[in-house]
Amino acid sequence: MKIITSTLLSSTDSVTACFTTRHGGVSKPPYTSANLAFHVGDAVADVLSNHDRLAGILGYERARLVHMRQIHSDRIIAVDETYGFDSPPECDALITDRPSVALMVMSADCTPILLYDPQTRSIGAVHAGRAGALNAILPKTIEAMCFNYGSRIENIFVSMGPSIGGCCYEVNPAIAMETEAKGYADALRTKDEKVFLDVNTILLTQLTRMGIAKEQIELIGACTSCESDTYFSYRADKQHTGRIAGVIILR
Repeated sequence: MKIITSTLLSSTDSVTACFTTRHGGVSKPPYTSANLAFHVGDAVADVLSNHDRLAGILGYERARLVHMRQIHSDRIIAVDETYGFDSPPECDALITDRPSVALMVMSADCTPILLYDPQTRSIGAVHAGRAGALNAILPKTIEAMCFNYGSRIENIFVSMGPSIGGCCYEVNPAIAMETEAKGYADALRTKDEKVFLDVNTILLTQLTRMGIAKEQIELIGACTSCESDTYFSYRADKQHTGRIAGVIILR
């Protein structure tokens, strides 16, 4: 299975963090081939096989992987021993300070985000689409790490994975107006009388406003729609597609 390692978060032996691609799994079209989501219509046996492959590569037990039933909300779950692979919580962000627990966020255009605080040895995984970004899911998750684990904002490192770019994410006037009203007009651009939104601009603005240094932010930068041969893209693949994932494990 082909993965992209977060060099920023994985620079020590304390954390493993990566983003997957659509390559190296066993799923059949239109989920070719490393789909990790159960809710998209893929064969369950194939999805489980893909999960087992990823767990083998990254060195965690599948039973100790916590993923989410993502709902485009601002709900955050602090993960303890009561959570596991077979009971994903309904939320859009996970945080934990438990070693050997793997956190997973899935996406197919939305931005998968991984967080790490080396001072408190706590981690997070965030699903940030347009709705989540505008509802401040990322700042709220960082604040939850501060509340639950004593993190300080300036100590948190952030890796933002592959997502649809402002080159491809066309939005309607209502969304554009909402974006402007919330103070993110610089995330919008107009081309040929169409309006496009760059969700990552919103997220980066939020991180800057919180006081996280540029050196502590990693942006993978790949557009899932432009590069739909490498990543799953809900828009480019006309909705029938799989999901890549961001995974982080505290060792």
